[in-house]
Amino acid sequence: MRFVLAPEMTPELFEDLLHCWTEVTNAGGAVGFVPPVTPDDIRPTAERSFSGTANDLLVGYDDEGRVASWLILADSQSGLRAHWRWVLRVMVHPKHQGKGYGRELMLAADDAARGLGLEMLQLTCRGGTGVDGFYASLGYREVGRVPRSIRLSPGDDRDEIYMMKWL
Repeated sequence: MRFVLAPEMTPELFEDLLHCWTEVTNAGGAVGFVPPVTPDDIRPTAERSFSGTANDLLVGYDDEGRVASWLILADSQSGLRAHWRWVLRVMVHPKHQGKGYGRELMLAADDAARGLGLEMLQLTCRGGTGVDGFYASLGYREVGRVPRSIRLSPGDDRDEIYMMKWL
Protein backbone atom coordinates (compact mmCIF):
# COMPACT_ATOMS: atom_id res chain seq x y z
CA MET A 1 0.00 0.00 0.00
CA ARG A 2 1.15 3.54 -0.77
CA PHE A 3 0.35 6.34 1.69
CA VAL A 4 0.05 10.03 0.90
CA LEU A 5 -0.15 12.71 3.57
CA ALA A 6 -2.16 15.80 2.63
CA PRO A 7 -3.00 14.83 -0.96
CA GLU A 8 -4.57 17.46 -3.18
CA MET A 9 -8.33 17.31 -2.61
CA THR A 10 -9.66 16.85 -6.11
CA PRO A 11 -13.34 16.17 -6.85
CA GLU A 12 -12.36 12.59 -7.72
CA LEU A 13 -10.53 12.04 -4.43
CA PHE A 14 -13.45 13.53 -2.50
CA GLU A 15 -15.87 11.12 -4.17
CA ASP A 16 -13.54 8.15 -3.55
CA LEU A 17 -13.27 9.07 0.15
CA LEU A 18 -17.03 9.53 0.36
CA HIS A 19 -17.61 6.16 -1.32
CA CYS A 20 -15.23 4.48 1.13
CA TRP A 21 -16.93 6.17 4.10
CA THR A 22 -20.34 5.00 2.89
CA GLU A 23 -19.15 1.42 2.32
CA VAL A 24 -17.42 1.27 5.71
CA THR A 25 -20.52 2.57 7.48
CA ASN A 26 -22.83 0.15 5.69
CA ALA A 27 -20.50 -2.72 6.60
CA GLY A 28 -20.92 -1.83 10.27
CA GLY A 29 -17.88 0.37 10.79
CA ALA A 30 -18.05 2.83 13.70
CA VAL A 31 -17.17 5.96 11.73
CA GLY A 32 -19.81 8.44 12.82
CA PHE A 33 -22.98 7.04 11.28
CA VAL A 34 -25.41 4.15 11.70
CA PRO A 35 -26.25 2.04 8.64
CA PRO A 36 -27.86 2.14 6.23
CA VAL A 37 -26.52 5.36 4.73
CA THR A 38 -26.12 6.85 1.29
CA PRO A 39 -23.31 9.14 0.13
CA ASP A 40 -25.73 12.06 0.45
CA ASP A 41 -26.20 11.27 4.15
CA ILE A 42 -22.46 11.56 4.75
CA ARG A 43 -21.62 14.33 2.25
CA PRO A 44 -22.19 17.35 4.59
CA THR A 45 -19.98 15.82 7.29
CA ALA A 46 -17.37 14.89 4.69
CA GLU A 47 -17.33 18.43 3.31
CA ARG A 48 -16.71 19.82 6.80
CA SER A 49 -14.12 17.14 7.59
CA PHE A 50 -12.05 17.78 4.48
CA SER A 51 -12.24 21.57 4.52
CA GLY A 52 -10.23 22.09 7.72
CA THR A 53 -6.93 23.73 6.95
CA ALA A 54 -5.45 22.56 10.26
CA ASN A 55 -6.18 18.91 9.48
CA ASP A 56 -3.95 16.50 7.59
CA LEU A 57 -5.58 13.74 5.57
CA LEU A 58 -3.64 10.49 5.27
CA VAL A 59 -4.77 8.24 2.42
CA GLY A 60 -3.70 4.68 1.71
CA TYR A 61 -3.96 3.60 -1.93
CA ASP A 62 -4.19 -0.01 -3.07
CA ASP A 63 -2.19 -1.49 -5.99
CA GLU A 64 -4.81 -0.20 -8.44
CA GLY A 65 -4.44 3.36 -7.17
CA ARG A 66 -7.84 3.37 -5.44
CA VAL A 67 -8.54 4.62 -1.92
CA ALA A 68 -8.16 1.62 0.37
CA SER A 69 -7.90 3.38 3.74
CA TRP A 70 -7.74 6.81 5.25
CA LEU A 71 -7.77 8.88 8.42
CA ILE A 72 -7.46 12.48 9.52
CA LEU A 73 -4.80 13.91 11.81
CA ALA A 74 -6.75 16.80 13.31
CA ASP A 75 -5.20 19.77 15.06
CA SER A 76 -6.85 20.76 18.35
CA GLN A 77 -6.26 24.41 17.31
CA SER A 78 -4.70 25.24 20.66
CA GLY A 79 -1.10 26.30 21.06
CA LEU A 80 -1.03 24.40 24.34
CA ARG A 81 -1.78 21.20 22.42
CA ALA A 82 0.42 21.78 19.39
CA HIS A 83 2.54 18.71 20.22
CA TRP A 84 -0.24 16.20 19.43
CA ARG A 85 -3.14 15.49 17.05
CA TRP A 86 -6.49 13.74 17.14
CA VAL A 87 -6.75 10.67 14.92
CA LEU A 88 -10.22 10.84 13.33
CA ARG A 89 -12.31 8.72 10.96
CA VAL A 90 -9.97 5.74 10.78
CA MET A 91 -11.29 3.44 8.07
CA VAL A 92 -10.36 0.65 5.70
CA HIS A 93 -12.59 -0.14 2.72
CA PRO A 94 -14.51 -3.38 3.42
CA LYS A 95 -13.02 -5.13 0.39
CA HIS A 96 -9.61 -4.79 2.07
CA GLN A 97 -10.62 -5.95 5.55
CA GLY A 98 -8.45 -8.71 6.98
CA LYS A 99 -5.36 -7.79 4.94
CA GLY A 100 -3.59 -5.83 7.66
CA TYR A 101 -4.36 -2.48 6.03
CA GLY A 102 -5.70 -1.01 9.27
CA ARG A 103 -2.44 -1.74 11.04
CA GLU A 104 -0.46 -0.34 8.09
CA LEU A 105 -2.59 2.81 8.12
CA MET A 106 -2.07 3.37 11.84
CA LEU A 107 1.69 2.81 11.56
CA ALA A 108 1.79 5.24 8.63
CA ALA A 109 -0.06 7.74 10.85
CA ASP A 110 2.66 7.32 13.49
CA ASP A 111 5.33 8.02 10.86
CA ALA A 112 3.42 11.01 9.47
CA ALA A 113 2.95 12.43 12.97
CA ARG A 114 6.64 12.06 13.75
CA GLY A 115 7.41 13.79 10.45
CA LEU A 116 5.22 16.68 11.58
CA GLY A 117 7.23 16.89 14.80
CA LEU A 118 4.40 15.55 16.97
CA GLU A 119 4.86 13.67 20.22
CA MET A 120 1.45 12.08 20.80
CA LEU A 121 -1.71 10.91 19.08
CA GLN A 122 -5.16 10.67 20.65
CA LEU A 123 -8.34 9.06 19.42
CA THR A 124 -11.77 8.04 20.56
CA CYS A 125 -13.57 4.86 19.68
CA ARG A 126 -17.02 3.41 20.18
CA GLY A 127 -17.38 0.89 22.97
CA GLY A 128 -18.82 -2.50 22.19
CA THR A 129 -16.99 -2.88 18.89
CA GLY A 130 -13.73 -4.40 20.15
CA VAL A 131 -11.70 -1.87 18.18
CA ASP A 132 -10.15 -0.62 21.41
CA GLY A 133 -8.25 -3.92 21.52
CA PHE A 134 -6.91 -3.24 18.03
CA TYR A 135 -5.67 0.19 19.09
CA ALA A 136 -4.16 -1.25 22.28
CA SER A 137 -2.18 -3.70 20.15
CA LEU A 138 -0.64 -0.66 18.43
CA GLY A 139 0.47 0.93 21.68
CA TYR A 140 -2.55 3.09 22.49
CA ARG A 141 -3.78 3.01 26.05
CA GLU A 142 -7.17 3.91 27.42
CA VAL A 143 -7.09 7.18 29.35
CA GLY A 144 -10.80 7.77 29.84
CA ARG A 145 -14.30 6.60 29.11
CA VAL A 146 -17.63 8.42 28.96
CA PRO A 147 -20.38 5.88 29.66
CA ARG A 148 -23.36 5.73 27.30
CA SER A 149 -22.39 8.94 25.48
CA ILE A 150 -22.94 7.49 21.98
CA ARG A 151 -26.55 6.67 21.12
CA LEU A 152 -26.95 4.40 18.11
CA SER A 153 -30.67 4.01 18.70
CA PRO A 154 -33.03 4.16 21.68
CA GLY A 155 -31.78 1.59 24.17
CA ASP A 156 -28.43 1.11 22.38
CA ASP A 157 -26.01 3.47 24.08
CA ARG A 158 -22.25 2.93 23.90
CA ASP A 159 -19.28 4.26 25.82
CA GLU A 160 -16.90 6.67 24.14
CA ILE A 161 -13.39 5.44 24.87
CA TYR A 162 -10.48 7.91 24.89
CA MET A 163 -7.08 6.46 23.97
CA MET A 164 -3.63 7.96 23.46
CA LYS A 165 -0.19 6.95 22.33
CA TRP A 166 3.18 8.62 22.93
CA LEU A 167 5.30 8.45 19.80
